[in-house]
Amino acid sequence: MFKSKIAGIGMYVPSNVVTNNDLLKYMDTSDEWIQERTGIKERRFAHRTDETTTTMGVEAAKIAIERAGITPQDIDFIVFATLSPDYYFPGCGVLLQRAMKMKEIGALDVRNQCSGFVYALSVADQFIKTGMYKNILVVGAEKHSFGLDFTTRGRNISVIFGDGAGAVVLQPADISSSSGILSTHLHSDGEAAEILAMYNPGTHANHWVKEKVADFNSNEIGDMFMSHEMIDNAQNFPFMDGQSVFKKAVVKFPEVIMEALQQNGLQTSDLKMLIPHQANLRIAQFVQQKLKLNDDQVYNNIQKYGNTTAASVPIALCEAWESGKIKEGDLVCLAAFGSGFTWASALLRW
Repeated sequence: MFKSKIAGIGMYVPSNVVTNNDLLKYMDTSDEWIQERTGIKERRFAHRTDETTTTMGVEAAKIAIERAGITPQDIDFIVFATLSPDYYFPGCGVLLQRAMKMKEIGALDVRNQCSGFVYALSVADQFIKTGMYKNILVVGAEKHSFGLDFTTRGRNISVIFGDGAGAVVLQPADISSSSGILSTHLHSDGEAAEILAMYNPGTHANHWVKEKVADFNSNEIGDMFMSHEMIDNAQNFPFMDGQSVFKKAVVKFPEVIMEALQQNGLQTSDLKMLIPHQANLRIAQFVQQKLKLNDDQVYNNIQKYGNTTAASVPIALCEAWESGKIKEGDLVCLAAFGSGFTWASALLRW
């Protein structure tokens, strides 16, 4: 048996910076309004046609692979997490494999939205532990900007999200090694799935949506996979009940972090760094206060990147490491909560 370790890490964000004030061109909002509710000051938007979820994932992967001291030909499995794939199908895993001219290796796509990267890391961890693979590329990448409603009607959601990618290379380490992934913890509760979801296009024909979402105001709109009526009524954009999501997140975030620590006989004071999914700065601050962590124990970068969903944890982890906030031997916890609902944590020794 082996344990897995992060051998290389990389990130990529587009060069195009979009500030809160830039959004005033499209909607009735303000820098103060956005910062007060989310903590976000700016985000990155990918080039409309030249950058995709896959191309951003490739850029992050190149850095992670180089830092791991290997080549793309050494990668023997891909796990790609995203909610914004290039195509409805096939997934981004095979597109990355093609773009990087890798061997005919397996590619798995994970659709767990905000907790996608931690779920993907957990999957890769199991393959390493059993000895099935030796160099697994785990990617989280998102291109949200292509599918948001940039009007006053959609501002509660569209001001939150940004684009980017992060990647790690997972390799085996001796079971007696002090470094590596100590444990991962995955959970879900689909009871309120529709309060944070993108309904269309989909095959549901409103079967669940009408029952679960009180203000869903369509009649026959959702009975088709895609229609002009859906577009006219803005039914092709994400839906979020922000208050309900917040209430659930501030309960499950601390729970799954403590689950990881307790399983390994550790406590919050042992943590060098908590890397939370960058959903909302207010959520991160609430979790920090509840767990009695100091400012140096929590890494937040939502202020400059927004919520990059599956990419947010690897981007934040990469930045924290690059800036010297994480060093060899440090105890690090990754945690995420999002649509589904799904939530997850991973505890590792760097």
